[in-house]
Amino acid sequence: MTFAPRRALTATATTGVLLLTATACSDDSPAEQAPATTASVSSSAPASGQPQTSASASASGSDRSTPMDIRVTIDGRRVDASLNGSPAARDLASLLPLTLDLEDFHGTERVADPPRKLTTEDAPEPAAAKVGDIAYFAPWGNLAVFYKDGPAASADLLILGHIDADADQLSGANRITIETAP
Repeated sequence: MTFAPRRALTATATTGVLLLTATACSDDSPAEQAPATTASVSSSAPASGQPQTSASASASGSDRSTPMDIRVTIDGRRVDASLNGSPAARDLASLLPLTLDLEDFHGTERVADPPRKLTTEDAPEPAAAKVGDIAYFAPWGNLAVFYKDGPAASADLLILGHIDADADQLSGANRITIETAP
C-alpha cells in the first residue's frame, strides 16, 4: 500500500481549507465566516480516501483520528480504554460486545482470536506497539494487548487503540471483555 497519494490529497485539502479560510476572513460579514469554520473542522475528511464534495457533507463523515471510548474489563476489573478511528478499529467496534480468553505470546503481548478477520483497508502508517496498545495482527487475524513495547513498526500490525492499565495487570490478563461505552 502506498501513502504518497493520501499525503498529496491531504496537502491539497489543507491548501483548499487555508484558501477558504483566507477568503472568508477577507469579508467582514460574520455570515460569510461560518463556512470556513465548518471547512476547517472537516479538513481531515480527504485522509479517509473519500473526495470532499462539500464542507457540510464532510463534517458528518467519520474522522479516523477521533477516538471511540470503549469499556474494557480485564479479569473482572474495569479499565479506561479507547479505539482510534481507523477502519479496522471501527470494524472491531461493530463486533462488540466481545469476551475473549487471552494467551501469552512471545513474552510481549496477550492475544486472542476475534470471531472474524477485521478489515485492513485504508490502514494507517505502521507504528511500533507500546504498552497498553490494542492491536490487530492481520496475517493471523488476532487481537493483541501489549504489556511490553512491541517490535519495530510493521504494516501487518495495526494499532487499534489503547488500554489505560499497567504492564503487570496486562501481562497476567486471562480474559478481556470489550463493550461499547454508554
